[in-house]
Amino acid sequence: MTKTTPAKQKRINNGLVKIAIVSSRFNSFIVDRLYDGAIRTLNSNGVDNDAITAIEVPGAFEIPVTVRTLIENKKFDAIITLGAIIRGETPHFDFISNECTRGIGQLAIESGVPIIFGVLTVDNSEQAMDRAGDEESNKGSEAAAAALEMVSVLKEIKS
Repeated sequence: MTKTTPAKQKRINNGLVKIAIVSSRFNSFIVDRLYDGAIRTLNSNGVDNDAITAIEVPGAFEIPVTVRTLIENKKFDAIITLGAIIRGETPHFDFISNECTRGIGQLAIESGVPIIFGVLTVDNSEQAMDRAGDEESNKGSEAAAAALEMVSVLKEIKS
């Protein structure tokens, strides 16, 4: 049995890898930190800013339709989604988080494009801040690392 392992990230990030980041403006005090973590991780792995397309949408609910349009353009090796849905006093949290998650997952399965779910679904702002902290606890950074790994894995499988 042959085990497929990801190629070295530096090998695939020579300017040919194109990454899109779709981020929500809602709860920007959190999402901006996730975005910064993602950019730092991409840059430190050899992905130049010219190879990154960043798109902001009003909220998490608008992320899936934007991702679908990016997929249709066939320009990106991976798409990172970033947002922060914080539970409130109404069921709105459940509706938004469920539809955002379902939409992103469905698009990933149907398209075969790695779509990384970096949308926080948390009970309060403190939990969100904990997940948007320094590099070791920044979920945006983790999402970017997952995107690079998935690009590598899929290139390995296809070669």
